[in-house]
Amino acid sequence: MSVVAVLGLAALAFLGVREAQRARLVPDGASPPSFQLTKHEGGSLALSDLKGSVVMLDFWATWCPPCREEMPSLVKLAKEYESQGLVFVAASRDEGSTASQEVDYFLQRFQPDLRPYVVYADDDVARAFQVNALPTLYFLDRDGKVIDAQRGMLSEDGLRRRIERALKR
Repeated sequence: MSVVAVLGLAALAFLGVREAQRARLVPDGASPPSFQLTKHEGGSLALSDLKGSVVMLDFWATWCPPCREEMPSLVKLAKEYESQGLVFVAASRDEGSTASQEVDYFLQRFQPDLRPYVVYADDDVARAFQVNALPTLYFLDRDGKVIDAQRGMLSEDGLRRRIERALKR
């Protein structure tokens, strides 16, 4: 079998897996239920409070290597596009009595600019968004409906393309 044929079959398999993963996420056009999310810096945030903005909702955890690798790009792009109506919500899946301390340590040591974006997503929120792997990223339109979702890490260029597409809707 030629190398081209093998590469073609590998690409088809990869695309099939990606499509199957996307099929297991909340579908485009759906309105996820509203939740009160506890902010790391105190207070709470309801997704319904963000109507009128495009929301980039990232489910992550301090113990997740791909999440940690992707986070600098998410923060950079959130700052770059917030003047255009993008709101970044970093929904931590760290759990247990030490979650706040673990997140605080991560913020201090690795990603201090992430601090204002961090909220905590409990099991009910994770279930509603069908989060069964990290990172999982959603984009919500200005009406609060899902317009894009991704399970797994994206490159900065991939994130930028999705942000720009979401902001144009």
